Amino acid sequence: MRMDWMDHWMSGPYHWLWAVFWLAIWVLVIAGIIFLIRMLLERKTPVERRAIDILDERYAKGEITREEYLDKRKDILNI
Repeated sequence: MRMDWMDHWMSGPYHWLWAVFWLAIWVLVIAGIIFLIRMLLERKTPVERRAIDILDERYAKGEITREEYLDKRKDILNI
C-alpha cells in the first residue's frame, strides 16, 4: 500500500494539526471580513474627522458641556 504525504499528515498523530490549521485560517478570514466591514461603515470624510477632532478638543478643555458636545457631534455625523 502506497502512502503519499496527504495520507501521512491526515492520519496518525498529525490529524489534529490540520484541524487547528483550518480553524486558524477560517478565524483569520472571518476576522478580516469583519474588520473590512467595520472600516467601511465607520469611514468619515476628512471634514467630518477634523470637525470631530476640534469638538473633542473643546470638550476636553471644558469649553463646552456634555450636552453641547453630544448635540454638536450628532449634527456633524448627521445621526
